[in-house]
Order: sequence, then structure tokens, then C-alpha cells
Amino acid sequence: MNMMEERKKEHVDIVKGYNTKHSYNYWDDFMLVHNALPEINMNEIDTRVKFLGKKLEMPFIIAGMTGGFKEAKKINEELARIAERYGVGMGVGSQRAALEDKKYEETYAIIKKYRVPLKIANVGAPQLLEWRDAIEKVENAIDMISADAIAIHLNFLQEVIQPEGERIAKGCLKKIKEVAESISKPVIVKETGAGISYKVAEKLIDSGIAAIDVGGAGGTSFSAVEAYRARKRNDKLQEELGKIFWDWGIPTPYSILEIAELCKDAGISIIATGGIRHGIDVAKAIALGADIASAASIFLENGMEKMEIMARSLKAAMFLTGSKNVDELREVEIWTF
Repeated sequence: MNMMEERKKEHVDIVKGYNTKHSYNYWDDFMLVHNALPEINMNEIDTRVKFLGKKLEMPFIIAGMTGGFKEAKKINEELARIAERYGVGMGVGSQRAALEDKKYEETYAIIKKYRVPLKIANVGAPQLLEWRDAIEKVENAIDMISADAIAIHLNFLQEVIQPEGERIAKGCLKKIKEVAESISKPVIVKETGAGISYKVAEKLIDSGIAAIDVGGAGGTSFSAVEAYRARKRNDKLQEELGKIFWDWGIPTPYSILEIAELCKDAGISIIATGGIRHGIDVAKAIALGADIASAASIFLENGMEKMEIMARSLKAAMFLTGSKNVDELREVEIWTF
């Protein structure tokens, strides 16, 4: 394995085998108000939505997670199978590996074999600064999986903790705008566990993007992942740095509250990623102002079963709040503690 391939495999192995969650899940700070007289029948509930021009059976995306090493092909194929079965969207992990070495393409392109209603390509913001042919690379990433949209991910927390991380951020906003103006597919700006603030959202709304994935704190901590990687290499200083920043970031629900009105006025959609465990959390996200929710690591094991639980618990939450459809769910009362 080369360094990047080994790192990608390590990330998945660590998430599957170790506790990499934030110390607290902030979705527990919120409660949907129970409706004792819902005045609807369960079979009337419609969970379907239209997102970025595509019809989904429920407001959910399997978040981009992996690719770029041998075993990733099997993981992405299983996730695509689940996405097809449940009619939800799906992203892939960072495609840098395949854009720089074609032998990795199939670990991502495997999802083209499945009828995934919304496929999301993925490149990193730092790479846009590095690549001289950034627009061409973005278009190649889209073509690789026949994507309907592309996410540009911001992972500077991980980069600063990762020993081999790329701590280059100056000029990213300009590059994001350049990509959004140059391609025909919708562009999503996606945080990867540290959240989006109001000030950052303000900068992004004029960049021509279609959606913001808040990717907030509460789920997998990539600082934790990097702490475990450092421990394996007996790098005590880097391990300690990872532990210090384990819980860094803006919690997902609070990030949504921060930017919901701003994004609505600007016509920019919000994806709620970070700490989503089941359908109640999806319902909370939508009630707080998100358009759709997503999760990743929970599907690494028993994924089909986990998605069935996601679908059933969302529908149950809608029934118990008297919401016949997702638009009505947006108006449900939600309490915070």
C-alpha cells in the first residue's frame, strides 16, 4: 500500500474497531413535542422529498465515507445497494486517490451499478488549491461515479491533527466559487465534523453553491481517529493533540440553528450530518431547519438493518408529531433543554 491507501484503510478500521465518538451527542439537547392527538393514520404518512432536483423516498443521504483502497469497493457497493433499496442519496469518500491514480477508480465507480437516486462526488478544498487543473479534476470526479452533485469537503481539524496533514487554507473560498461557477452540477460545501458557523455560511452564500452540509460535532471525531493512528505509531505528542481536540467543533443541531434562516433566505439547502443515529434525529434536524439529514459510520455494519430502523423510526416520529409529510414536519414544535 502507498501512504494514502494505508491511511484510508486505517480510518475505516479505526472507526469500526474503536470508540471515535464525541463525548456527548447534542441531539439529546432537543425534544420533539409529542402530539397526543395526531389526527392522521400511519399509512397516510409520506416521507418523500425532492432534493437538488432528485426525488428521494425519505430525507436522507448516506454520507460520503470511503474509497481509495481495495476493501473500500466492497463497502461502497454495499452502501449503494442500501441506497438503491431505500431510495436515498449516497456520497463517496474523497476521490483524490483515484484522481491521482486510476487504479483506485473502481472503489468509487462501483456505485454506478446501482440505481442510487442522488449520487454525490467528493473532493477536498485543499486539493483545489494544489491542482493546477482543479476544474478538470472536479469534472473527472463527477464523471467517475456519474454524480448528480459534488461535495467540496472542509476537513481542517483533521488536517491539523494528522501528522501528514495539509494545513493550507488560504484561497479556498475563491476556489469554491470558481468551481461552482464553472460546472453544471450543484456544489455542496461539506464540513467533516466541526460544524459551520454563521460567519462562514455568510461567506458561502455568495459563492454560487447549492447546499451546505454542516457536518457538525456529535458523531465521529476525526481528531479521535487521528489520535488512535498516532498511538499506533507511538507518536505520543500527536496522540495527545488528538485527545485535546477530540470534542472540538460546533454541534450539528446548533450549527443548523445558526444558519437556517440565512440559508433559507439565500435559497441554499442545508444537510444535517454529525451524530445522526436514527429517525428521531432526522426529524429533529428537519424541525430545526435542515432540508435533509445524513450519516455514515452507523452503516458500516448491518447497514440494511440500520437503514430499516432509520426509515421506521422517522415514520414513527412523524406519526407521533402529527406530520403527514416532511413539509409539516418542518413546522413541528421542538423544545431545547
